[in-house]
Amino acid sequence: MELNDAMLDRLRQLEEKYSAMGQDMNSYLDGLLYADYLTYWDYIHLDTLLSLQNPRTPVPDERIFILYHQITELFFRLSLDAIEQLAQAQPAPDAELFKRQIIRLNRYFENLINSFDIMVDGMDRDEFLRFRMSLLPASGFQSVQYRMIEIASTDLRQLVHTSKRELTADVDDVRLLNAVLYWKSGATELASGKKTLTLRQFEAKYAEELVRFSQNFQSCNLRQLYLKLPPEAQNDAELRELLREYDINVNVRWALSHYRSAVRYLDAKPKEIEATGGTNWQKYLPPRFQRVVFFPELWTEDEMENWGKFLQKSA
Repeated sequence: MELNDAMLDRLRQLEEKYSAMGQDMNSYLDGLLYADYLTYWDYIHLDTLLSLQNPRTPVPDERIFILYHQITELFFRLSLDAIEQLAQAQPAPDAELFKRQIIRLNRYFENLINSFDIMVDGMDRDEFLRFRMSLLPASGFQSVQYRMIEIASTDLRQLVHTSKRELTADVDDVRLLNAVLYWKSGATELASGKKTLTLRQFEAKYAEELVRFSQNFQSCNLRQLYLKLPPEAQNDAELRELLREYDINVNVRWALSHYRSAVRYLDAKPKEIEATGGTNWQKYLPPRFQRVVFFPELWTEDEMENWGKFLQKSA
């Protein structure tokens, strides 16, 4: 095959690219010449991916439980990527980029919310109750990526437990605010009120990382990025509705999906079964108790006061 003008032009562009970096283009062409063809299974590391399910028991449905949570974490990674693209946009994200990324976030969480039926309806309750005790004290509560999504979505003060919000109204210290985030109250022993081993493990591994993450997103979380938009962009009806939908998806629908699952598997009358991490799921999961709102400026006082109740009635 003879080199045509288009191919020669690409070679000149490559030469310019590598010359600018002080590199020899011919060396890169040699690498391309001897490199093997890429395959789908190597590119996505399929063999490794399929080897990451390691049940602790012989109960068949435990594999469903593992796979579902791994899929969930991958969607969390997609969500964090979408937020980070906005946070890193230079000089600053405009309304159109904002809309594109929030649409992506809503799609990810809509998939997560709808997919919960895979576990709730696709995993046998009796089998779950057989293998669950082998997971102690591990819990989905320990998902650091979900905590990062919350932190990257709003000001840290919005995530403080309702009982501590007035006390911390003037507090800006990230470390102090991290100590009173709402979800920590859910990881207390039901009898003593002390931190569960689940929470102690989580804090030992991630506490400092979350403090640093919080510091990084103080000025570039989604709420701050929205408030920095020009007034006409902040008043864009489509953007406001997308952000409201994201607020509901994360803080109401996703929480209610977990609550329905807990009721199905743990609400064994007359005595409720404790969660594997000893978390107080009855008070922790219902959104009406936590009232976590990412974008308070987009909701009325009545809506925030009755946060989640309008959806929980059908849960």
